[in-house]
Amino acid sequence: MRADVHTSVTRIADLETRPYEIEPLDRERWKRGDYVYGRITQRPDAGVRVENPCGRRVELIEGETIVGALGTRRATRELVGSWQDIGDDGLLDVMTGGGVLGRVTSASPFTVTPIEIEYEGHIVIEDEVARMADYGLSADRSPHETPVVLVLGTSMSAGKTLTGRVIVRVLIENGYDVAACKLTGAGTYDDMLSMEVAGADPVYDFVDAGLPTTVTSEETFRDAIRPVIDRMQEAEVIVAEVGASPLEPYNGEAAVELLEDQIAFSVLCASDPYAVVGIEDAFGHSPDLVAGIATNTTAGVDLVEKLTDSPALNLQNEAAKEPLEGMLLEALSG
Repeated sequence: MRADVHTSVTRIADLETRPYEIEPLDRERWKRGDYVYGRITQRPDAGVRVENPCGRRVELIEGETIVGALGTRRATRELVGSWQDIGDDGLLDVMTGGGVLGRVTSASPFTVTPIEIEYEGHIVIEDEVARMADYGLSADRSPHETPVVLVLGTSMSAGKTLTGRVIVRVLIENGYDVAACKLTGAGTYDDMLSMEVAGADPVYDFVDAGLPTTVTSEETFRDAIRPVIDRMQEAEVIVAEVGASPLEPYNGEAAVELLEDQIAFSVLCASDPYAVVGIEDAFGHSPDLVAGIATNTTAGVDLVEKLTDSPALNLQNEAAKEPLEGMLLEALSG
């Protein structure tokens, strides 16, 4: 028996081609990152899809089967839930497009209803439960000297991925060999594919490190993510995205600390101008540039620059490319 759809969090284990069995486990044996097989209980709302291991969005119907990974999500604008909230009825929700599974306990009224599945068993390979941590990257320790362009946000959905993509493209056009990574967040694949399309090579995220989301202990996060950072040091520049906000429980602050000696330029993507002030107050320093939703209009740009000491650019505007290029090249030449 094989699943109809393997979600993108399974890509590191290559479950689409690897033989496996399905075995129901007692609840006390479940752990974060376990690969789980379930059956869809009802047809999802129109437009609700999941990513397959290649990142393509796939529509599902009632009765089909799916494999995802147990995890925890704490999204400020969408869904909150955890694998630890799953009840005795065995019902789970697909909490991200990448296939992070748990039971939703809080949801924004503006988000779509998640896909519900019924637990049928765990993925077992050679008599062992398959867990994401077993397939995470490893790497030899290396000096962390490559300059980093850091992209972080005041919240989720603040424009970080688009900003990272524009930055990668500008650097590639100026002859740089660019690696890209997303170090924190909840498992999806499209963000990293966006960086790859822009020209970054290699591209990695926390899923490659064996984490369904980065809502975990700081020690676990640091140990898992270090090989990702080690593997990018041969590039000339690293564009690193910290998903959500560093103040949220995704270990964003720890990610920034791991990179702090390498950061050459920082971009804060803000949901609104006042959120920039909040992040500045929380961390005691200003970013080199503000971008994202807060800069979508000239009024937003003006207000950011009035409230803070940071310049602001609407990176969706082609006219912003030249000043961005100047800032990046000056920072990297130093």
